[in-house]
Amino acid sequence: MRRFRRAVALLGALAAASLLSACGSSSNASAGTAASAIHPGLQGLIIRPQKPAPPLALRNYTGQPVSLSAFRGRAALVTFVYTHCPNWCPLIVANLAAAQRQLGSRAGSVQIIAVTVDPKRDTPSTIRTFLAARDAAGRMDYLIGTRKQLKPVWKAWDVAVVVDKNQLTTGHSDIVYGITASGRIAVVYPPNFTPAQIVHDVPVLARS
Repeated sequence: MRRFRRAVALLGALAAASLLSACGSSSNASAGTAASAIHPGLQGLIIRPQKPAPPLALRNYTGQPVSLSAFRGRAALVTFVYTHCPNWCPLIVANLAAAQRQLGSRAGSVQIIAVTVDPKRDTPSTIRTFLAARDAAGRMDYLIGTRKQLKPVWKAWDVAVVVDKNQLTTGHSDIVYGITASGRIAVVYPPNFTPAQIVHDVPVLARS
């Protein structure tokens, strides 16, 4: 996964201003040689070579089990957020929901998954309110769990999470992963991506 981590680190360097905000932090990996580039067929940062997406199986905020592997055959977008985030997370969720709406009849070709990085405060009630405020309810799965359940997931996905003395999240890696229909990470997006980029890329990911 070294090259994958370098690509994520490069993304962090490209979006350094945003990632150093109250909600953001850089990846565990240090910035290094670029292992990715802008691809003519995709509008995010390409991972070369593509890597299999790590396992992801948790329950969503309604209590239903969700497994990334169940969505093989269509594109998937995976991100890590929390409801008390003061800046980037609300924008990420709102823009993913906007992209899902704009896809129209093609919306069924992609599954959007958000994973909490703040298990102490991301309760079903707060998540329900958070999603509704951004017209994202019913448009994505928001996965939760205990810190013990979530820490291996964060590590597998190369997500850095910063907490305070009360175990409340104060920062994390603000990244969206674009996954192909065959289950491989093909592209990553910084937190300031646009819905238009996602709308453009979903058909490409769904064909791969």
